[in-house]
Amino acid sequence: MSKQELQERALKAGGVSYEESLQATQMVPTMFERMGQVDGCQELSRLFYNRVFDDSDAVWFLNIFSSSTKEEAIENQYLFFAQTFGGPDLYRQKKGKYTRLVGRHANYGIGHRAADHWVKHMKAAIEEHSHLKDDQQAKDALYQYFQYTAHYIVAASDYMRPDQLSGGTAIDAGRIW
Repeated sequence: MSKQELQERALKAGGVSYEESLQATQMVPTMFERMGQVDGCQELSRLFYNRVFDDSDAVWFLNIFSSSTKEEAIENQYLFFAQTFGGPDLYRQKKGKYTRLVGRHANYGIGHRAADHWVKHMKAAIEEHSHLKDDQQAKDALYQYFQYTAHYIVAASDYMRPDQLSGGTAIDAGRIW
């Protein structure tokens, strides 16, 4: 499947195009600066994972994160955010040259239901974030980025070869979250 076909699948599932999703990575000042640099990236990740790990109504969703601790998840995510949104390449320093976003998630069998649930928690975290809550332009750009990316991961995961997987574990083989 071509990258364009995967982008079309993500658009169909999430309602946001690839081009729209790029706004968050092309802002001036950068999203990294708008969110408060490294501390702001950490804050967003902490707010998000607090919601995830406290979500007792969706244990099925929390199970997706069972291969790492809350602190590990926060660290990996904030390092990724810093690098993706215009800050230092902290994620690369820890994980290697390529982010392999799809490959790091493909083993979990994540479906569109989980992608939507993930986005719900991230939107709530953005609304609480001390630097973002009053920056509507930044919030809108992040909403589009995360909506597209969550559904792109789902669409692309179906087409990963075993040699492209670079993270995660088969925690519940055959089950789609």
